[in-house]
Amino acid sequence: MLQTADDIKILNEKINYSAQFVTRITEELNKTIVGQTVMIERLLIGLLSNGHVLLEGVPGLAKTLAIKSLSQTIHADFSRIQFTPDLLPADVIGTMIYNQGKNEFMVRKGPIFANFVLADEINRAPAKVQSALLEAMQERQSTIGETSYKLPEPFLVLATQNPIEQEGTYPLPEAQVDRFMLKVIVGYPSKAEELQIIRQNTIGPSMPAINAVASPSEILEAKELVRAVYIDEKVENYILNIVFATRFPDEYQLGKLKPIISFGGSPRASINLAIAAKAYAYLNKRAYVIPEDVRNICKDVLRHRIGLTYEAEAENVNVEDVINEILKAVNVP
Repeated sequence: MLQTADDIKILNEKINYSAQFVTRITEELNKTIVGQTVMIERLLIGLLSNGHVLLEGVPGLAKTLAIKSLSQTIHADFSRIQFTPDLLPADVIGTMIYNQGKNEFMVRKGPIFANFVLADEINRAPAKVQSALLEAMQERQSTIGETSYKLPEPFLVLATQNPIEQEGTYPLPEAQVDRFMLKVIVGYPSKAEELQIIRQNTIGPSMPAINAVASPSEILEAKELVRAVYIDEKVENYILNIVFATRFPDEYQLGKLKPIISFGGSPRASINLAIAAKAYAYLNKRAYVIPEDVRNICKDVLRHRIGLTYEAEAENVNVEDVINEILKAVNVP
């Protein structure tokens, strides 16, 4: 635990030096991706804090392009799994294949064995496939036959789901959604950004090449520094108050939210809010967490962890409104 101002100063210098690769990655990504700064920032937070990211947005918002480009900047393996109703767990994690020549079974590893895994339209596959993927996310290992195999480091799963066309989908159960560190809502670009996108895709050569500007070892070193970022007890209590307000709104003068919330954030919400705030501080080249970091990342950590009642749906109240009310009510240190 960091105690003195000198310790924080030394860590700050380390972070300033280490976080240079973040600037290089962002510059490379900006070659192919216009706008979507929030999505890119959240992907980096997931990467630096060992979390996985669930992206929700209509098709064509560069979700696939973002993760593919990110893997190219880090010299890492990338695999894409298109989830469909007839997909089997073996298609994701791999299987045993009989080799007639050698008269033995061989392991054929599946697409999950990559640094960056894009699970496209995760809500289109049946529950057994979803749980196979989510077990690999949680345990960071996968069992094929009788042997467990460690997944490569760094390991980041980016799952996408489509908010429209809910027919023929298998919505993720709450327990499984909870395993995603962040749920990011991807919005449309602005007019100016979209004009740039049109020009980039219709004039001149095709997509510019993405260069590898960081190594997996730099990412692993950055993860260690993220965990070392100082978080004051006041900020820790602020995080606890936000999460507890989702469970017991009465105690925070938020009685009006009681009939609206069916269940609040789990302890995973508190853990992930603290780690994500540390990663956010790191991205801003700071060795300590401020309450503003917590507020900035709060919605992405909590929006899939708060359950709303039918009453909330009837009154047209969404999770964003609930989180805004909580942030207004909880005292900022």
